[in-house]
Amino acid sequence: MSFDVTAFRTHFPSLDSGLAFFDGPGGTQTPRPVAEAIVATMTGPLSNRGAVSISERNADRAVTDFRSAYADLLGVPANGIVHGRSATQLTYDFSRHLAKTWQPGDEIVVSRLDHDSNVRPWIQAAAATGVTVRWIEIDPATTELDLSLELSPRTRLVAVTAASNVLGTVTPLRKIADMAHAVGALLYVDGVHYAAHRFVDVPALGADLFVCSPYKFLGPHCGVLAADPALLETLRPDKLIPSADTVPERFEFGTLPYEQLAGATAAVDFLASGYSGTRRERLVQSFQALHAHEGMLRARIENGLDGITLHSKAADRTPTLLMSFEGQDARDAQLFLAARDVLAPAGSFYAHEPFEALKLPNPALRVGLAAYNTVDEVDRLLHGLAAFRSAA
Repeated sequence: MSFDVTAFRTHFPSLDSGLAFFDGPGGTQTPRPVAEAIVATMTGPLSNRGAVSISERNADRAVTDFRSAYADLLGVPANGIVHGRSATQLTYDFSRHLAKTWQPGDEIVVSRLDHDSNVRPWIQAAAATGVTVRWIEIDPATTELDLSLELSPRTRLVAVTAASNVLGTVTPLRKIADMAHAVGALLYVDGVHYAAHRFVDVPALGADLFVCSPYKFLGPHCGVLAADPALLETLRPDKLIPSADTVPERFEFGTLPYEQLAGATAAVDFLASGYSGTRRERLVQSFQALHAHEGMLRARIENGLDGITLHSKAADRTPTLLMSFEGQDARDAQLFLAARDVLAPAGSFYAHEPFEALKLPNPALRVGLAAYNTVDEVDRLLHGLAAFRSAA
């Protein structure tokens, strides 16, 4: 399916700056319809949720539209959608909710591939409850997970990323889900990086709880958790007595940011625009086109690298490449490229475990593609990298 990147880019005011953005894994640029939805919500009549006045109904619609949009994006019922300030905040919250059911002698499993937001909350919750932590290691030859770890009947939870935010490695979630469910454990999935590049079907992936961040795919800064409402009904968070106890509201503390919800909804609608069918069907078509476009650009970068160490090796991965330079510092590469209006950050990107496990150079340069990137921008990146290498 073809993708018209020129037409797509016309909706992004920031792209008029002439900057080439290869920092998508840290957050994408914002299309105009998302900003307009935020402004319209904030400047229109707006009160706390209710049904009496138009201002109350506007607030209520922002919430219901948000749940409907992310139900379509992620493939769960609308009452299985929970809003959070970030994926990190949601994971910390749900690590506490779930840990209420753990006992000393139980086990949880985390992964060396993960962003620290899907590692540290679980380790800290385990320490507070006397639960054993076990690890899924990384195969350094492939940068893929080594799934030889055997789970036990005491395993309560497996927490794993759907795709690495630094290496791009896509994990075999269905296989991991089957392993977890075979011993009665839950699977908690960090889908922050994955959801920016692949169509998501939470039940098909086997995830019991799945988190993502709209600002990674053209929306505002917030987090979303998706789960089966029946599972959410079994969880009892600490909450204020007068606050709602229905699912999913029982997990959302305080008044919701209605303008942020409207912007997040607009991001889903923007991704679905230009195709036919239901919104879910249009999203399938959209992600097929985006995947093909980003894959073509990734191949162009890989084929154009010379004298640069590429640490991303997995057979199945997102358009995110981690690289380093013999005898040169990645931070200098970042500055060199930035002087040429090409933005690619250097660092470790909260990926503490993979950097330690694989002994990756820190900092390393991360080149992350987004749907608005072009062949011309990729060539600017490659020319900049070549010039940086020649200056060594």
